[in-house]
Amino acid sequence: MDALLAKVLEVHGGLENWAKVTGLTAKLSLDGPFWDGVGWPDIRKQQTLTVDARQERSTLSPFVGAESTAVFEGDPAQVRILDAAGREVERRDDPLTSFPEYTLETKWDRAHVAYFTGTANWNYFVEPFLFTYPGVEAHEIEPWQEGGETWRRLAVTFPSNLPNHNPEQVFYYDDKFLLRRMDYAPDITASTPIAHYVYDPKVVDGFVFYGRRLVHLRDSDGIADRSWAPIVITTDGVEVHRG
Repeated sequence: MDALLAKVLEVHGGLENWAKVTGLTAKLSLDGPFWDGVGWPDIRKQQTLTVDARQERSTLSPFVGAESTAVFEGDPAQVRILDAAGREVERRDDPLTSFPEYTLETKWDRAHVAYFTGTANWNYFVEPFLFTYPGVEAHEIEPWQEGGETWRRLAVTFPSNLPNHNPEQVFYYDDKFLLRRMDYAPDITASTPIAHYVYDPKVVDGFVFYGRRLVHLRDSDGIADRSWAPIVITTDGVEVHRG
């Protein structure tokens, strides 16, 4: 195992402890002008996110409707919308192929939003342990200087059976081996370069989770435009489930 990854896993709760975890439940709030742009301002509310720790599966409720739940599964990729009684009212297989070409005027339907939020949040909450899952590759690359600090970096490649923003991503860690930033370029938003910063690390049941995430654009040199954040994610509480 890569030496940096081994230290990151240790600081975030330990791989042996993570092996006992079956899932997570979190109180999550989404905000930012991105949601207005794609036509879904109603996503702005506190929701309950559930995450399966062993396979790419998550639920989000209430989902753009007071009594709806979005269910995302990654292998094979599928999204489902359930009503208050748990009945399936909408389903889309292979949802990635249904996205329209992205521009600033592009509007998404409900299944698109379910896929985007499902893939993103599952990955955020399972990282960094996700980096040890079958098919995922991680190795240290050159460090990065920012704000008078030196951050060590992991380059991570995700396989096609674990849907994510895009296959090639970079994760930045400070001298305490806590995550500070992650870079990616989502396929579904025309590979727009993103610098995603994390704040407010909290220890819950022995594991580190981050309370606030700000998503910024970055330029070709990797410099983030931190003057505004298209997406803001706030986590108000996490519960760890063990088998």
